[in-house]
Amino acid sequence: MVVAAAASQEILKPHLAIDGGHSLRGEIRVSGAKNSALVLMTAALLTEEPVELCNVPALTDIAGMCSILESLGMRVSRRDDRITLTADALNGTEPPYELVNSLRASFFSIGPLLGRLGHARVPLPGGCRIGARPVVEHIRGLKALGAVVDVRHGIVTASIPGRRNRLNGAQIVLDCPSVGATETILMAAVLADGVSTIENAAQEPEVQDLANLLNSMGAKISGAGGPLITIEGVAQLHGCRNYPVIPDRIEAGTFLMAAAITRSTLHVTPVIPEHLSAVLQKLRDCGCVLEVNGDGLTITPGDIQAVDITTQPFPGFPTDLQAPFMALMATAKGTSVISEKIYENRMQHVGELQRMGASIRLEGSTAIVEGVPFLGSAPVTGSDLRASAAMVLAGLSANGTTQVSGLKHLDRGYDNIEAKLTRCGARINRHNG
Repeated sequence: MVVAAAASQEILKPHLAIDGGHSLRGEIRVSGAKNSALVLMTAALLTEEPVELCNVPALTDIAGMCSILESLGMRVSRRDDRITLTADALNGTEPPYELVNSLRASFFSIGPLLGRLGHARVPLPGGCRIGARPVVEHIRGLKALGAVVDVRHGIVTASIPGRRNRLNGAQIVLDCPSVGATETILMAAVLADGVSTIENAAQEPEVQDLANLLNSMGAKISGAGGPLITIEGVAQLHGCRNYPVIPDRIEAGTFLMAAAITRSTLHVTPVIPEHLSAVLQKLRDCGCVLEVNGDGLTITPGDIQAVDITTQPFPGFPTDLQAPFMALMATAKGTSVISEKIYENRMQHVGELQRMGASIRLEGSTAIVEGVPFLGSAPVTGSDLRASAAMVLAGLSANGTTQVSGLKHLDRGYDNIEAKLTRCGARINRHNG
């Protein structure tokens, strides 16, 4: 009776039921980049004028950020894939803990709030449990710009001393090329007096996207996309219209791997190939043919062979695609070695893949994956956003029907993934419990 009750509870959980073994075909659309859209939204705090973003994905993380910004007094209007943000009447500098705790990107608000208003109180962030992801680099950068920063009882309080209420330009050298720290410092420095530089800056496309938006708003930033960024402070920023969020390179990579794991030819669009260079090379190395067609890529898998990967900051192989790539390697010929060098807890999907018949041996943050001819269906749970995507990919290729739980993670970063895949021939049904 206890076993039956437990099984019933599993079935009642929100989940995807994936009938595996079906080929994909046609074209699949890539949404705007989650990790870019979230920080672009916080950048709207820097001006009183409206900032209009387009190509914004419909995700729970985006909805969460809307709530956080509204709690500060920002007016947010959404229509289809467009969001207009107007911060002409901010009435708060401390987003509520219950909102911040569920969304790590909410910490980005500290930079623009400090730069524009001179003070901010932001709770330490939450999000997926994949590692420590400290904010030490953020704080060091803000202090270098002249802020007084205090961390107490889980809240970071930052203020600008004196009467001028403006930060001062500074030379900042990051110990590691943190994306979040680079973005926080960028947004704080654009309204500072004088020139700031960020050395060992993150080079990710999302950093370039932020710099491009800020420049569209009147900032003077050069070097974004390289290891040295220069910011010449300006007195104020203005709004902008119709700024497009870049395509989500992680979603694009996930769909390319979905085609590879199902041995299907698929057109994935829009894609900026330069944003996925390391991923595309590994897909070629394992036996896929990739052709650029217009603003997209067509992938044609061959006989998939095992290849090794090590996650690295951009332009290396992204940590956000490590789990989906491991699902692919679980069905490859040969043995691959997958090393995670960014987050210490990002191997939680290994046990779930093993439940589906994958042959994986875990040694710390390195997985040795011996490919098997096929995976089998099983009830599995995604423990974080990208682990959930890996479970979907495994389910697409598995024999039988796979039940994937953990949809609260999946919906944070993939805009209606089951509908997109179903239109291309997958058989996926969502059950909300």
